[in-house]
Amino acid sequence: MLLVFDVNETLLDLATLDDLIAEVVGGGPGNPQPRREWFDRMIRSALTLTAAGRYVTFGALAGAALRDVAGEHGREVSDEQVHRLGAGIRHLPAHPDVEPGLTRLREAGHRIVTLTNSVLDVAEEQLATSGLRAFVDAVYSADQVRRLKPAAEPYRLVLQREASAAAVLVAAHDWDIAGAAAAGLDTAFVARDRRRPFVAAATPTYVVNNISGLVSLLAAS
Repeated sequence: MLLVFDVNETLLDLATLDDLIAEVVGGGPGNPQPRREWFDRMIRSALTLTAAGRYVTFGALAGAALRDVAGEHGREVSDEQVHRLGAGIRHLPAHPDVEPGLTRLREAGHRIVTLTNSVLDVAEEQLATSGLRAFVDAVYSADQVRRLKPAAEPYRLVLQREASAAAVLVAAHDWDIAGAAAAGLDTAFVARDRRRPFVAAATPTYVVNNISGLVSLLAAS
């Protein structure tokens, strides 16, 4: 089976950005709320621009979202802080369940690729610094088609490059699941931080609490 993994939040833990973003936005060290506010703003911007037919790189959106959120809190963001954010994104650690889960999936014979809204060089660095690159057979980016997920083009790119008519998109984001389902992929929703699938969209093919939980479900399907 071809398994297509989202990267940010699905495989990699954004919590290491908490202190930096709280420093910029306010809220005190160790507070995850500013980081969640920033990430939600970045995703909202990506969804809006994609629906409007515009393309802006995910990295540029990350910096813009930081400035937007900080401005709403009456703060200004320096270029150095934006640079630190970009460096932090490139060096995110993997969630604890990811390496053992990917190990089991590879042992079961599944092909593992990633598909991210980050540009390719960032994705490659993320996987390398987190220790996950050896588990991944190929890395794909929405930047290759200049359309951010959940637009159909990034998912279709993977199916075309992999010469596969079927695949499972694995993600911790409801919008990613919805986009993949609309493009014809099966989906696996990873319920990180007690998240739930998007009720208004198609029900995911699988729902798991961690990556290892996908192994037995795929074996039984």
